[in-house]
Amino acid sequence: MLTIAFGTLRTRWVSFVGTFAALVLGTALIAALGQVLTTTIDSPGRGPQRYAAAPVVVVPDGLLRVNARQGETSAPLAEPRGIDASLIRALPGAVVDRIFPAQLSDGPASVGRPWSASRTAPQTLIRGRAPEADREIAVTAGLPVRAGTRVQVVTADGARPYTVVGITSPGPEPTVFFTDAQAARLSPRVDALAVWAPAADVRAAAGGRATVLTGQDRTLPDPNRAVDEDARNNANIIAGIAAGFAAFVAVFVVTSTFAFAVGQRRREFALLRTVGATTRQVRRMVYGEAVLVALAASAVGAALGPLGTRPILGWLVGLGMAPDWMVPSASAVPSYLAFAMGLLVAVAGVAVAARRAGRVRPAEAMREAAIEPRAMTPGRWIAGLGVLGLALISMAVIAVTDPSGATNNKSFMPIVMELVAAAGLLAPAVTRPVTLLLAKPVERLRGAGGVIVSGGALASTRRTAATAAPVLVTVALAGSLLGGAAMTDAAKAAMESAPVRADYLVLPGGPVGLDRQLVERLRALPGVDVTTATSTSVYTLEGDTVLIRRPAEAVDPAALRKALDVPVTAGSLDGLDDGSIAVSESWERGVGQSVPVWQADGTRTTLKVVALLGADSPADSYVTPRHALSAPPSVAYVKLRPGTSPETARKALDQAVHGHNARAVTKSEWAGDSGERRQSASRLGLLVVLGIMLAYTAIGLVNTLLMAASDRVGERGALRLLGAGRRQVLRYAALEALLVVAVGVVLAAGATALNLLGLWVALVQIAGPMGVPMPWGTVAAVTAACALLAVLGAVLPALRASSGPRAS
Repeated sequence: MLTIAFGTLRTRWVSFVGTFAALVLGTALIAALGQVLTTTIDSPGRGPQRYAAAPVVVVPDGLLRVNARQGETSAPLAEPRGIDASLIRALPGAVVDRIFPAQLSDGPASVGRPWSASRTAPQTLIRGRAPEADREIAVTAGLPVRAGTRVQVVTADGARPYTVVGITSPGPEPTVFFTDAQAARLSPRVDALAVWAPAADVRAAAGGRATVLTGQDRTLPDPNRAVDEDARNNANIIAGIAAGFAAFVAVFVVTSTFAFAVGQRRREFALLRTVGATTRQVRRMVYGEAVLVALAASAVGAALGPLGTRPILGWLVGLGMAPDWMVPSASAVPSYLAFAMGLLVAVAGVAVAARRAGRVRPAEAMREAAIEPRAMTPGRWIAGLGVLGLALISMAVIAVTDPSGATNNKSFMPIVMELVAAAGLLAPAVTRPVTLLLAKPVERLRGAGGVIVSGGALASTRRTAATAAPVLVTVALAGSLLGGAAMTDAAKAAMESAPVRADYLVLPGGPVGLDRQLVERLRALPGVDVTTATSTSVYTLEGDTVLIRRPAEAVDPAALRKALDVPVTAGSLDGLDDGSIAVSESWERGVGQSVPVWQADGTRTTLKVVALLGADSPADSYVTPRHALSAPPSVAYVKLRPGTSPETARKALDQAVHGHNARAVTKSEWAGDSGERRQSASRLGLLVVLGIMLAYTAIGLVNTLLMAASDRVGERGALRLLGAGRRQVLRYAALEALLVVAVGVVLAAGATALNLLGLWVALVQIAGPMGVPMPWGTVAAVTAACALLAVLGAVLPALRASSGPRAS
């Protein structure tokens, strides 16, 4: 049977072009994305940046260590302790480094450092001179100032005027260099020591009071370390999701292609059965065809895949979702895995078609030419309804037991894929009624064209369903993924804004936060009440074994209720003071219970629980400002007093924040900005997936239409014999393709509606009544692309078939 399979490939190669292309694309994508994953995991981090010129760096111990029941447990400190003065004296000649937020007024994010620390990178002067007076600074090249200009610099203390006397070469981050004395006044804490001495001598002097870093470990204090890790994770997640969708859609395209090919060849299989071929032999022949195609396609894809690694990484870097210093991995393992995956996809995709081919009976050799077999087999009904039931059950479980889980893409995406797969499996069952509905307007067209177009689509439900399937998958995934992401973003924004009672919010525009000078100016404004909140952390020992870092908000308890509507299930926020805490129910503590906690700098204290926060609380816990330590406020809530004009208040707020790298926004503006930031982040990753799906749509549509073209040669010839001109035949082919695309879009709309309805039912429980935002522009663009591909795939074969004479 393998000999027959090989012969079939040579004589019916058009039927396998789409499968070959789909497997090449899928294997190449999996190989390329696998190498991206390998790169993000195995690529070594970049070398030291901030302390590249210093052979030894001393930093404070950044861990909070606690003796628990089963031994010592630790967690990273939210606020470093600083290096002890005695250690500084023990290392004469060390460069004392202080790193603190310092930002030019209305400038980009930057940090402040003492001038002596400029040699640690190193960063050398390229213009001007070093700062010598308290009101002089030097800045790195790239910041929007020139030497000799006078600027405002915002630090935690406030905005103060400085004169730019020097410009340095670029460094690891935008930096404002102060004199050493001024830097010490602005930030008394010493964050690092750069030492040019033998490491053994430095460790002996440190004596366990600090951590001594050498070699690659000097990257630990680098400013880009956290950003690099986030970028690595973003690239890793996107590559993983894209690879998963590539495999999913490849299986779908291969399954659809082979199912359509088997439908076309039922008479051929029946003739084989007539001459003595067994069911097993027929199935073995179909599997053989798939394996032969897969071997060639997977080999080509695995070889081409590594060529796409660098462009994909470059694309992710351009989107800001991957670090720009990673070098693509040279490992061949992803290509080998992709080759194996290509074979697996082919075998999985052809399994149903092979079983159907084996069930063809010899008698069908005579009747196949006149009667199209039923569109849905019992096995397809079972599979389609089973997958649909699984998706609906998953939706119901999330909506009933864990509505908040609907905001997690890891929970939502599998359901989307299940519903789309179910729609694809059940499509032939509903294709005919949908086609009948859509064909009625077409039949009203002038002349016989409308009847011919609708009749062609209705005459072969299986062909129509197979052609509409790629459109169904692409449009349904576009609508479901982008619409679902927009809904979850809107729900999160609504949940964040719902507890806010304030009329305005003042938000920082950089790492400085809201400086003390600005907070004082806000509190002095007439006609408003101002409440600040500072993000901090506290640590608890859970089960006497594990140290857990918990987010906390430091607020003024007397003003809290004016700014926020905090749900309380037990106790009262009125009792919140320096010796107490309000916690969420996840703490599993009761009102009146004393809880040992560690502050952000590791200081141990005991706080009494005075209130339990509800599930809709905007914070995990509340403490007083004393527990915020040196952290600046992260937001100021502004509530208008009765009789205060909103216009007057807004003008006063804009004047107060001017020059402090902060902005005043209304509650609705804040909620809108929050939702837009989430959408822009989530859309980037989803657009990568949509690009992959469009490629598969092109393959699936064009291949199915090319395969169907061979069956339509007689019909095209009959139209020519009946007097139809060449343009008329081409117009009929285009209209029929558009009708089939419309069928796919309607089926996709049903799958999308079901997807979004299930998500809405879950989200409305946690975010309240909300609309269903849809990215109509993107969905319309995807639909238009599908229509264009379908028309080209239908017209080009028809153009060739209609180029002959009218009569034969």
